[in-house]
Amino acid sequence: MRRVADLIKGKPVEEALNILNFTPKIAAHHLAKTVKAAAANAISNVGTAKLKAEDLSISKVMVDGGPIAPRVRFQSMGRAHRIRKRFCHLTVEVEGEPEPETAKSKGASRKKAQTTKPDSTEKKARAGAKKTAAKAKKDKAEAVEEKTKPAGKKAEAKEADARLIKKAASKKAPAEEKPAETDSGTNEEKKQDE
Repeated sequence: MRRVADLIKGKPVEEALNILNFTPKIAAHHLAKTVKAAAANAISNVGTAKLKAEDLSISKVMVDGGPIAPRVRFQSMGRAHRIRKRFCHLTVEVEGEPEPETAKSKGASRKKAQTTKPDSTEKKARAGAKKTAAKAKKDKAEAVEEKTKPAGKKAEAKEADARLIKKAASKKAPAEEKPAETDSGTNEEKKQDE
């Protein structure tokens, strides 16, 4: 990691990233990710209007020792050799001078600030959000009602069917019992006689 870090010390960020992209070491990939993150942090802290990525250069790269993971490589005759897998802490510092604001840009930003009126737009956005939230609640309630209605209708239909079946069964049962009680013959004999 230190060998690769020495390649990019004091270089502009773009040139350093080009060097790292064409360096055939695994450390170059990790160092490139760290350089990109450092550049993005610097730009976000100052602002994109004041600082450009082209203005940044690498001021300091520090590679400090980190934890060591113990590993074992087994050898012949029951022996084992210890491998010390080393890690490192990588620190990249980026510097660049922000562009000073000119009088024209200050005036333009003031005009933009006056015309936008953030209070009215925020109120509109809040009102729109409330309306959409209320509409979503209403839609959800309607969906729940629709789901429960068919289930209710199905239950009512099942109950009505059960009632009809009970009525039909109660009507059939006395009709079958009466001929059996009054007549000593079976139903089949009655049908044959008729």
